[in-house]
Amino acid sequence: MSSDFEGYEQDFAVLTAEITSKIARVPRLPPDEKKQMVGHVEKQLEEAKELLEQMDLEVREIPPQSRGMYSNRMRSYKQEMGKLETDFKRSRIAYSDEVRNELLGDDGNSSENQRAHLLDNTERLERSSRRLEAGYQIAVETEQIGQEMLENLSHDREKIQRARERLRETDANLGKSSRVLTGMLRRPHRVENEIHPRAPASLQKVLPKTQATEAPSADTYGGLLHAGHWAKRFGCQTARSC
Repeated sequence: MSSDFEGYEQDFAVLTAEITSKIARVPRLPPDEKKQMVGHVEKQLEEAKELLEQMDLEVREIPPQSRGMYSNRMRSYKQEMGKLETDFKRSRIAYSDEVRNELLGDDGNSSENQRAHLLDNTERLERSSRRLEAGYQIAVETEQIGQEMLENLSHDREKIQRARERLRETDANLGKSSRVLTGMLRRPHRVENEIHPRAPASLQKVLPKTQATEAPSADTYGGLLHAGHWAKRFGCQTARSC
């Protein structure tokens, strides 16, 4: 893209240099050569305008982040083009006055005021044209800035939406964890008394109460069995009733 633009730049530079040289030569040429030279300059000015249009199209294809430098160069080329057109118009007016003076003699001097008036009008038109071009360029740049801002806002919106989705997932996981912890805290601690499965039923009342996780010691269990043996021998139902 930039290579095409630079190629148009080179062609424009060569062409404008030729136009400048020919415009400067117009007042010094004989009448026949002046007419021919004016025709050549008109054609070359049209070619220069076409080159500017091609360059402008190339600039619009350049990414916005790299477009600023080329836009500034385009403004400079358009100003140069406007100056060439102004100089050419003045040269043509001088050429027309010279031809008229040759045809009319001294009567041609009456056109000085008209020529000055035409020059003033031409300069005013050129200034208005430059203002319009500057306004158009500002509008284009403003549109580009607005487009970039909209793209940035769209990216920020996507980031915010993804962050909200992650927050919802986190809230759901926290809710599940909270319910599990609440259930664990509400579960009662059950304390159960264990009686050795081999102890006689008559001795269950005198067995010491222990935690569910503790078993009676060997000495305690042996003593209880011995007491139950002697209780049965003396005819007592339990060791406590003897």
